Amino acid sequence: MGGLRTRLVVAFVVVALISAVTATALAYRDARTAVLQRTQNAAVNDLRERVSAVAADFDVPPDQLSLARFAAKVSDGLGGNIVVARYQDLSASSDSLADTGERISSALRASTVTETKFQRVTWRGEPYLVVGTPVTYADGDRRTSGLEVFAITDLRAERDDTAALLDSVRTGVVPVVLLAAVLALLAAGTVLRPVRKLGRATRELAAGDLGSRVAVTGHDELADLARTFNETADALQGSDAELREQEAKARRFVADVSHELRTPLAAMTMVATVLEEDADQLPPDAARAARTVGAETARLARLVEDLMEISRFDAKAVRLNAAEADLADTVRASLALRGWTEQVDTHLYEGVRAVVDRRRIDVIVANLVGNALRHGAPPVTVTLAVEGEEATLVVADHGPGLPPGARERVFDRFYKADEARTRDADDDSGRGSGLGTAIALENARLHGGTIDAADGPHGGAVFTLRLPLRRTGEDKS
Repeated sequence: MGGLRTRLVVAFVVVALISAVTATALAYRDARTAVLQRTQNAAVNDLRERVSAVAADFDVPPDQLSLARFAAKVSDGLGGNIVVARYQDLSASSDSLADTGERISSALRASTVTETKFQRVTWRGEPYLVVGTPVTYADGDRRTSGLEVFAITDLRAERDDTAALLDSVRTGVVPVVLLAAVLALLAAGTVLRPVRKLGRATRELAAGDLGSRVAVTGHDELADLARTFNETADALQGSDAELREQEAKARRFVADVSHELRTPLAAMTMVATVLEEDADQLPPDAARAARTVGAETARLARLVEDLMEISRFDAKAVRLNAAEADLADTVRASLALRGWTEQVDTHLYEGVRAVVDRRRIDVIVANLVGNALRHGAPPVTVTLAVEGEEATLVVADHGPGLPPGARERVFDRFYKADEARTRDADDDSGRGSGLGTAIALENARLHGGTIDAADGPHGGAVFTLRLPLRRTGEDKS
């Protein structure tokens, strides 16, 4: 919000500054033009009137003395401005600054003046207005007499006036910009206040508060946006409630079905066990069928147990039966229970003790090592180490590794990285159901840990279990 507020204020100030500067420049130009135009018109009219009055008693051709007196008389009527009179090769000035007049009026005197002309010039850094006009005969035919008169008017007063006007306008730019900044802050607050409220409500909605709403005020675009947000939140809340209800029904259905299957499965398991024990006394086809029924019944029983375990995780009904244990001994016991001690190379850091649920750690180890033995290639190694405040259990094999795309989905429920694997008898890890790694990850999270899957540096898959090293008396939540 600070960035947007800053951009709004800067935009307001820049627009105000550009407007003020533009207005100042236009005002200065117009004022300067008006002042100079008025001065020029006054100088031209005054010179014409004064020359007409003095030239009535002037005889042509003049001598140097009469030309000087003519220039002095014209100057007296022009407020003392320098006047230069020229007749052919003769030239005279109204005062001792003849050289000044000659230099300033040289631009207009470069050629014969046949009509009134004027030009602004700069001499020694000061501005002047030079007006030149020819003197005509008084007989009414308007023929020029050859006498030319130049009046030099000082423009320093006009320059100072326009400069003072420019300073005044420039000084007024500062409060205009400050006022624009204040107005921009007020406008930005008015605009951004509902935006901030909408942003806060959006963050609350993203955090899971589906009841977050925005108060709608007014009928502008922001009000329309707030109404749209509220309508979206209502629809999302309704969809979430519906999905939660459907999910709860699905979990109850799975749990109920699994529970109902346990009793008939127990009976089927007993019958299958009896059949397998007597399989050697049956004909070959009947014996093979008996063993297949026994294996599939056992697999179905494990699948039901896995489904019930998953449903307990979903229902948040799982609790740790935690006690302080030696992790190295726990891993060795899990491998020995399944007869994997000779098939696995172990590198177990001794004396690593933590508060864990040994049964759930056993499920994790059985799943990770069982997967490595079935889908990888020897040697399979299990390494227990300590990294800071965590214990790490790394299970690695030297098989083909995880298929492309499997790393992101290997812990998904019912996902099988190797769809072509056989469905023969499996162990306690839940092989074949696609739930084993998902259950292992849930058990790790229950301990406050996690499991990562990666490809080994020399091939094969590497699964890393990380568990916090909590001791007895520490928070187990």
